[in-house]
Order: sequence, then C-alpha cells, then structure tokens
Amino acid sequence: MQSSFSHFRNFLLPYLVLAVLQTTLPVHSQGITNGYGGQPPDTTSTDIEYGVIRYSSTPRSDPIAILQARTAPGLKFDPARGYLDSLLEALAINPVSQILVFSRTSINVTNITPQTPRAIYFNDDTYVAWIPGSEAIEIASMDPILGQVFYTLNQDRQAGGKFEQQASQCLRCHDSYSLTGGGVPRFILGSGYIGANGNLVSHEGWILTDPETPLKFRWGGWYVTGKHGDQVHLGNIVVNDPSELQQLDSLRKGNIDKLDALINTRPYLTGYSDIVALMVIEHQVYIQNLITRVNYDLRTALHDYPEFLNASVQGNTDIPESVSRQVRDISEPLIMAMLMVNETALTDPIAGGAGFTEWFENQGPHDSQQRSLRDLDLKTRLFRYPLSYLIYSDAFNKLPLPARQQIYQRLAAILSGEDNTEKFRHLSADDRTAILSILHETKPDFTAVANKQ
Repeated sequence: MQSSFSHFRNFLLPYLVLAVLQTTLPVHSQGITNGYGGQPPDTTSTDIEYGVIRYSSTPRSDPIAILQARTAPGLKFDPARGYLDSLLEALAINPVSQILVFSRTSINVTNITPQTPRAIYFNDDTYVAWIPGSEAIEIASMDPILGQVFYTLNQDRQAGGKFEQQASQCLRCHDSYSLTGGGVPRFILGSGYIGANGNLVSHEGWILTDPETPLKFRWGGWYVTGKHGDQVHLGNIVVNDPSELQQLDSLRKGNIDKLDALINTRPYLTGYSDIVALMVIEHQVYIQNLITRVNYDLRTALHDYPEFLNASVQGNTDIPESVSRQVRDISEPLIMAMLMVNETALTDPIAGGAGFTEWFENQGPHDSQQRSLRDLDLKTRLFRYPLSYLIYSDAFNKLPLPARQQIYQRLAAILSGEDNTEKFRHLSADDRTAILSILHETKPDFTAVANKQ
C-alpha cells in the first residue's frame, strides 16, 4: 500500500480543502481508482446516486436522521450560540472535543477569520461545525449504509431547529471525484498556509493529511493547544506576507496551553484546540473514509449476490472465487490502516490539557483488565494498542458480511503471529497478545470467526 503522505503529495495542486466539513470549494483529484472499476465519469454532470447505493433516495439512519425522528418539541435555542449547546448534548458530543480551524473553507466563508475560527466538535460518528454569528450550523455524520452524509441546521429561532439535508452542494468537494461524482463520499482534513483574512496564501504548501503525515506538515490553518516537545507543526501560524514563509521557523507557535493570548475565546465553549483531539480526528476520518470505500465497492461487487449482504456472521459465505478475490483486495487497505501500518511515530510525548484524552479513553469498551482500544499512548505513537476503536462502529458493523469475515480472519492471522510479514513488524508480541485478548472479550462476532480458523 502506497504511503498516504506520498499519495497526497501527488495531489498538492489544486486542492483547496482544509476542514472536515468543507462544502464549497471544488476539488479535483487524480489517480484514484473508481470503486466501480472505470475512469472518472463525464465531468459535465454530477452523479450522486453511486450506483447500487442510491445515495439520494435510500432512507438514512445516521445519528442526525435518528435525532430528527425522536426530537420533540425540538432543540433549545441559546442567544449566544443558537442551537449549538443543545445539539451537542443531544448527540452526546463533549465540548472538550473542540478543535478550531481558521481557513475560509465553509459555506459561511465571510464569518471565518483567524480571529473568529470555526469550531468543530465530534464524537465517533458525527461532526458539528459552528462559527460565531453564522446563520447555520454545519453537520456531517456517518450513515452505516450511505457513509458520509451532510446537513445544515438553521440558526433562526423561529425555524425551531430544523435540519436540512445537503447532498449535491457538499459532494462537490466531499466526493473522491469531486465535481464528477462516481467515487465515494468522504470527510476531508488538510493543512496549508493561511493569511490574516482566512484565505490561502500559497497553493504549494497544501496537502491532505492523515495519520501517516509527519507532524511538521500538519495543522496549517488550525489552532493547536497542548504539549508536543521538540516536534513542530504548522498550527497557530497566520501568514501576513508569503515572503514570511522563507523563515517558517520564526512563525511557529507551539506548546501552547490555551488560546487566550491569540484570540478571544469567550464566544467558544472552551479555550482549547486540543492536539490529541486533532490526532484522533485524523485517525478517525482516515478509517471512516476507507470503511466507506470498502462498503461501496463490495456492495457493488456483491450486487448479483444479495444473499450475502444481510447474512449474519454465522451464515454461509461461499461466494465465487472471483468475488472472494475482490473481497480480499478491497479489504486489505482498511486492515492495514486499522492496524496503523506506516503511522508517523512520535519523538516526544504529546499532551492535550483540554480533558479530551480522559473523555475519549473512558468510553471503552474495556476488557476484564480495564484495557481498551481507546487507550492512548501519546509517547511513541497515538494508541497504546494499535487497532482502531472504529471496529466497534456502526459503519464497520454494517459492512457486507464477506468484508467483515475477511477482516476478522486477517486480524486473527496477524495477531496470532501466523502472519508476521514486514508490514506488521511494528506490532510487538505483547501488542498482538493484548489486542487479541481485548477483541475476544469485547467483540463477540470477531471471536465467532476467529474460532473457526
């Protein structure tokens, strides 16, 4: 599997994306393999149906759709932040997850500057973006079948907290073929050089980021609080003149406890843009994008075998060998990402300070020894036990059965030491034993497959 950092460096121009919920600036990607086996479709039209997925017409069951169905009489309106506080409470999103981005990559571009950044709050499956004075809250969430779905919530008290589904406008950027449609929906994170007005000052420094990106290239256009030792990043940098980039080190502002010295944080829920939250969201978005690709590709490949889409793990999965090969090929990049192959190593300890670390770790599930896949290392790597906690997510659990079986079988082989190939050498014997034990105690469907091997 090609390094994601090298992969995204090939895309540096003309990406104009920086945040999870970017919805307006067109993105043109290159070199991505279509989930349906061909070249990008005609760029004169936008196809947001995604073939067998039927994106615009399939009923949604993501957290916002569920909230819509059960919210009565509605969300509570606050004069200071509108529906934000009530929405976060309803979605069980803790304000300590706050991260702040000041690039103008949003519907509400006129409201975003380095002095009034956009706040993003998130949990395992939903992202909420709020800007002081904006007319709408932007929301993105994971649907177990459709993948990434998008909404706005009007900040008009008279509207009563009504969600508006967004599709074509958001998918102009959030599709992996951008304007053309035909790829898969995705979340987006990136890094670049931003000026005092919130706009890009140089195309040449722009990259999409993920857990394989070296820290020194991450978080341009974001605020970053927390400790990171001698490791450097691009957070907290506002470029007044492109010539300043010749002395980039002089612009760096690192190891900041709170943002009060840089901006007025009173309108926001906290004074932090937590470095640990930033690292976790990069991992989460990376895995969710791969889950969506596996889901779309396999639902397409299995379209002629509907009996395998809704079966239980204990069911019969004797599908033709030609399809089995597709299952193996499609699933392997997700397996590698979930096991954090090629993740950038930390050279100094990381610490957030906003309370995010404790909130995140406490969610579990935990095994009988109180170990969890959410346990953070923050010394040499992000997670103590390198297997993604998103193995518990609804989106993962709703992957087509052959995909889940293939992933469980591969994990059992890797964690037992049967597969000890070079790409998995970052997993020590203790790592493998611990992860395998945690899975057996917290993931019964994994055990059902692993015990059959």
